[in-house]
Amino acid sequence: MATQFHDTDALVDAVADASFDRTPAVVANAHITGLSVARALSAHDVPIIAIDQVGDGVAPPSDAVDFAGEVRYPLNDPDGFAEDLAAIADAAGEVIAFGCMDEWVHAFVNADVENVIVPWGNHEGVLDKSQLYRRAEKLGVPYPETHFLDETDPDDAAEELGFPLVVKPARKREGEEAIGSNVVEVANSEELHDVLEAADHSDVEVMLQEKVDIATGEDTSLASYVPEEGDPLSVVGNAAVRYPQEFGTSCMVQTVDRPEIEARALSVIQDAGYYGISESEFVYDAAREEYVLLDINTRPWKWVSMPVAAGANLPYAAYADAIDEAFDPEEPGDARWVYLRDYLTLLATDDTFRGVLDGVDWRWLLSGSFEESGDLTTGVYRPSDPAPAAHLLDTEFTDTEYYCSC
Repeated sequence: MATQFHDTDALVDAVADASFDRTPAVVANAHITGLSVARALSAHDVPIIAIDQVGDGVAPPSDAVDFAGEVRYPLNDPDGFAEDLAAIADAAGEVIAFGCMDEWVHAFVNADVENVIVPWGNHEGVLDKSQLYRRAEKLGVPYPETHFLDETDPDDAAEELGFPLVVKPARKREGEEAIGSNVVEVANSEELHDVLEAADHSDVEVMLQEKVDIATGEDTSLASYVPEEGDPLSVVGNAAVRYPQEFGTSCMVQTVDRPEIEARALSVIQDAGYYGISESEFVYDAAREEYVLLDINTRPWKWVSMPVAAGANLPYAAYADAIDEAFDPEEPGDARWVYLRDYLTLLATDDTFRGVLDGVDWRWLLSGSFEESGDLTTGVYRPSDPAPAAHLLDTEFTDTEYYCSC
């Protein structure tokens, strides 16, 4: 485990003093998703360097992380981030990059450091939602009714869509910085123009979208690794429980057999020429009685340890291709994933989902036996690696805060 969260210079020195039998992976940021990636790679003896703008994420104290430290945040200082990354890569000799939020995905690519291997490509064609929805239109993949403001006057679009409607940025993290969220629901023209003014002030592209009549509990995603050559490795997951329920993040996900979701997602990914890890998110539109495509995240995401538990170790598949190492996974099976912090918070206020985990599941969780048998895995809590969960409790019950949209 990383014994401490270093400042940049100390991190570079610590990495330079180490010797590596395998090419290290640099994982950013160092929170829930970064922890899951670190654990997936560490299971194959990959050394992990976790980086972040602060040390308050849950990944640094994990036994899966070898080194952890600070870098300049790419949204605030992209050139500084590139310098820090280059110094870390030079100290290690060569590294494989894993960006766990959109800004880190863009930053690793834009830094263009020679000895940093980026195991994905052509991400803009699907990560940018303006390009994504235009591509879905071309391919006949259903998506929410969307009006692009380079083609349509916003008041005309609002009249066509009706209120309430959704304002959505083309690029998620830049949008969150500018308008406060990656999905902003507005109830009237005044609210709409306030959001549009904020977006314009930050030079952030947004689009107007219908508010989909989402069927609760039916959200479904393709979790995949698509190589430059060869067959995809994939699992379809149903986000049976979200917290908060409408626009919140997943807190309970399970494998499902929905080949139409896989086919639609892969058609978009392959049309864009994207290769790498991704999550293709669909929701069920109750009014249309149809699944519609919301996003494709070209990176690992919060519940990426679910496909790993199912036998589809997407991070390691990407790593193995990057270093030209053979990796032949077995056919994926069934798995479930729970983020206990959010699930327990939900149960405290709403007993609708009380039966999602039964008595056997709770015994598996509390005893730790879920790590050795069964189909259940977790986002943070693992008795064999307890420090991340202990750190998460610190952030819940003390003044320490860590923001991460995952």
